[in-house]
Amino acid sequence: MRMQYLELKIPPAVLVLFYAAMMSGLAKMNDWAFVFIPGSEWIAILLAVSGVAVIFIAAHAFLLVKTTANPMTPQLTMTLVRGGIYAISRNPMYVGFVFLLLAWGVYLQNLLPMLWIPTFMIYMNRFQILPEERNLESKFGEDYKRYHRSVRRWL
Repeated sequence: MRMQYLELKIPPAVLVLFYAAMMSGLAKMNDWAFVFIPGSEWIAILLAVSGVAVIFIAAHAFLLVKTTANPMTPQLTMTLVRGGIYAISRNPMYVGFVFLLLAWGVYLQNLLPMLWIPTFMIYMNRFQILPEERNLESKFGEDYKRYHRSVRRWL
């Protein structure tokens, strides 16, 4: 069954907030899965700051070339961004979101919420990234195909 009706429907930042809320609820309902992580606050801060930095660096790259950074309207993309952080990951903003969820999971010090992070990545691959990639391939053709082959989706 094709679930195209879910493609590009939920803004990724909203999805991150939803997952963070789910992670909190899971941690509260399952205190048996608590794991002490020495220095968890500092690790969480480091992960969160890294995530925010990656998101801002990636968004800034879009602003520099005057193309859209709105994940809900990939059809408005005017330029294929391949340099800087985009030479490391095709989706650095989403990598930044994963860092934020990891930070939250470390802060919660509970194993169960961490299990939801891969589901975030699976959802993003299917309902956000694949539609974006189809648009970029349609718009930029062989140029995008070369970029796609040479740079990993996440890291």
